[in-house]
Amino acid sequence: MGLVIAALLAFIVLIYLLSSVKVVRQGYQYTIERFGKFTSVAHPGLTIIIPFFDRIGRRVNMMEQVLDIPGQEIITKDNAMVAVDGVVFFQVLDAAKAAYEVSDLYVAIMQLSTTNLRTVMGSMDLDETLSKRDEINTRLLQVVDHATEAWGVKITRVELKDIRPPADIVNAMTRQMKAEREKRATILESEAARQNEINRAEGQKQAQILEAEGRKEAAFRDAEARERSAQAEAAATKMVSDAIEAGSSQSLNYFIAQKYVDAVSQFATSPNAKTILFPVEATQLIGTLGGIGELARDALAGGGGGNRPAPPAPPRGTVPVTRGQS
Repeated sequence: MGLVIAALLAFIVLIYLLSSVKVVRQGYQYTIERFGKFTSVAHPGLTIIIPFFDRIGRRVNMMEQVLDIPGQEIITKDNAMVAVDGVVFFQVLDAAKAAYEVSDLYVAIMQLSTTNLRTVMGSMDLDETLSKRDEINTRLLQVVDHATEAWGVKITRVELKDIRPPADIVNAMTRQMKAEREKRATILESEAARQNEINRAEGQKQAQILEAEGRKEAAFRDAEARERSAQAEAAATKMVSDAIEAGSSQSLNYFIAQKYVDAVSQFATSPNAKTILFPVEATQLIGTLGGIGELARDALAGGGGGNRPAPPAPPRGTVPVTRGQS
């Protein structure tokens, strides 16, 4: 009988000792309550409590968690209806506050995120809600994190997963985008045509400037050539005059013959006459040609020639000159 009682007592002691040892898993913290009152927090590892007096209250997950924001319809500032859903990333920093400051932490965070999402997006136009997601996420993060600070929770990120406008608004936005792109294309085409006309006008302007400069240069060259020709003519006339003063008739014969031949060539090149009849002083022409020959021989021989009489002129007559069509 005594052995049975001893074994029973040993069994009770063993059960008591096993009940006093608690193992807390990694990533969790347990709250310890004594007679229903919070006393301490058990961290990961082995924890000793007093059985029948202490007990494990809440098992709080201390890892970062993800909470889905259910899809909901929100009216924007310009009275457009959009469907929105998102996610909230949070982490519990204080297990005691998360366990005892709010009754249901997950429901509280979800409801808080939903109401603030309505508030933030309801104050924006539809175009802003579609183009300013980062701004919406930042504002939601600031508001929700500030509200959950008293619960020992840190909101790390708030992200919008999807924003779905109504079908008619999507169609209208598509037409607007198409019209805007067509407008840009038309503007670009008109700008290209304008630039093309400007380039063409600029090219014509430069061509006219270059042409004017060419005409100016040609006129300058022509004037210079005429000036040099006049100077040469004046020099030749002066030389002939000096030769005449010196008593040489060959220079005079050469000068007169050159002018005479030039005049005859002008008659011959007239575009309005096929047959030309005019009196010619044949003897004078032949004498002039003879003077030219004598002058040339004297020039080649290198000696100065004296006055030589011209050959006798034949009788004066009429010489027909005929030029056929080419």
